[in-house]
Amino acid sequence: MVSLKAVEVTGEVNSWAEKETNGLIKEVFSGGSVDASTRLIFANALYFKGAWSEKFDASKTKDHDFQLLNGSSVKVPFMTSKKKQMVGAYDDFKVLRLPYKQGADNRSFSMYFFLPNAKNSLPALVEKVSSESRFLERHVPFQPVEVGDFMIPRFKISFGFEASKVLKGLGLVLPFSDEGGLTEMVNSPLDQKLDVSSIFHKSVIEVNEEGTEAAAASAAVIKLRGLLNEDKIDFVADHPFLFLIREDATGVVLFIGQVLNPLKD
Repeated sequence: MVSLKAVEVTGEVNSWAEKETNGLIKEVFSGGSVDASTRLIFANALYFKGAWSEKFDASKTKDHDFQLLNGSSVKVPFMTSKKKQMVGAYDDFKVLRLPYKQGADNRSFSMYFFLPNAKNSLPALVEKVSSESRFLERHVPFQPVEVGDFMIPRFKISFGFEASKVLKGLGLVLPFSDEGGLTEMVNSPLDQKLDVSSIFHKSVIEVNEEGTEAAAASAAVIKLRGLLNEDKIDFVADHPFLFLIREDATGVVLFIGQVLNPLKD
């Protein structure tokens, strides 16, 4: 049975998350996530809002087909531009880098789109990104090139899950055990009896003509194809792709995800 105090605490945490993410994440905990056995809650939030260095003209956004992995398609609003873009073409995929306007500090953020050439080969590209050493660093386009057909979809996606099983599978087991895994984090007479029961994570990201708003609470040699200055390169993200937001000076990735259907919120 859920106590009134547990309901109160759940509301407090959810209200805090909503405030810290500017309303993007309204609920981290669902009903029943906190009960009378709960002693501590650790929470953190990350909020990012960036405007493109070169915004898209919303009047040029048009609906086109986006191909799904099951072979069907959906109509999606696609943004476009005739300006030069930072695009790299490789053997079986392309990479688009869209920089954000720089703020007052020295940090520099960009969004990257990793688009497989084959419409159903995103899983293979994801495996390559996650398994090859320094893959991201070796596939960062720096030079703007002329583009031919250029379209990327508007999208907004949200995702939430209970992460403890995934973390245990990656080898993080001590915090979930009764072996005092929290003694360095908690100064309490109960620290030897505390363990992590659940980890809830939720993220939301929206990409449109203005830029990006995002939040989260909780050795083959690959050569760049030679491109002559007069050549144009197409980048049409009309099928599933991988995206990430990266701070380019340090290489730190803030957000990463897959777009399988831009209409799925």
